[in-house]
Amino acid sequence: MGKRLSYFVLSFVLIFVLSLQADAQQAMRIVVATGGTGGVYYPYGGTLAEIINQKVPNVKATAEVTGASVENLRLVGKKDVTFALAMNDTVYQAYTGEGKFKGHKIDAMRTVFQMYPHVFHIVTLQKYPVKKLSDLQGKKVSVGAPGSGTEYKTNLILPLLGIKYSDMKVYRLSFSENSTQLKDGIIDVGIWDVAPPTSSIIDLSTTHQLRFIPFTEEQVDKVVKTYPFYGKITLPKNTYKGQTEEVLSVSVWNSVVCHKDTPEDLVYQVTKAVFENHKTLVNTHKIAEYTTPKASATNSPIPIHPGALKYYKEIGVVK
Repeated sequence: MGKRLSYFVLSFVLIFVLSLQADAQQAMRIVVATGGTGGVYYPYGGTLAEIINQKVPNVKATAEVTGASVENLRLVGKKDVTFALAMNDTVYQAYTGEGKFKGHKIDAMRTVFQMYPHVFHIVTLQKYPVKKLSDLQGKKVSVGAPGSGTEYKTNLILPLLGIKYSDMKVYRLSFSENSTQLKDGIIDVGIWDVAPPTSSIIDLSTTHQLRFIPFTEEQVDKVVKTYPFYGKITLPKNTYKGQTEEVLSVSVWNSVVCHKDTPEDLVYQVTKAVFENHKTLVNTHKIAEYTTPKASATNSPIPIHPGALKYYKEIGVVK
């Protein structure tokens, strides 16, 4: 009898342990690729991971710091991450194999939802004689971090408007490095393609008087005509301390993307969780007010993942 009881207890314990192991195995671990800590991608992506952890059953999400858009899309293409944040110019050209993605097309990529539009910030200090785009020639200019959407966009726009990299002393810095090196006088101009207001520029404006270099109407028209995934946008006055005038610039939307092989139910559950907990994103950054189902269903530059489409059809923004 004692042996039978011991065998029964042992069997029960074994079944219990195996059950716990099975439950642990059911928890899918995923990675959200964000961007540098000085921009909006990092807190936005971190909040996205938090929403997934709290609202999507059996999924454990981790947000990772990356070089942003270009690097993120390559990570998605290799299935090294599950979800990634990226600017739509890089999304489009990665999907079609154009620009820096020539010969390395990532057409297995799909969008999940649209985040918000970026504003192309060209920032200098008021003490420097830089007032228009042509003044960048001969200056020390940070064009964006390596592998970032900012550097990608800068490389498309400035040469189109007659400003070659060879005309400047080029630095490739992160957003936080832009701020630090402008403070220290190492660079004359920093470029951010980011949702306003962004923390690194806010930080810079607390100690230095800034100047934001505007585009002309003709320059914006030329950019949008050449690259239709860009648009015209105005940075409202007083977005940053000391910015007393509106600044005409160029915008681009941002997507959360994934690989086409990402399970449909996972993408559906994540999309649903994001929009049912939209206020959480807005509390992280006001720019998330642009994150809507309608924008997501209409502004994607490439095909939308079936899991996300299922949600958009369910709520009626797609027929």
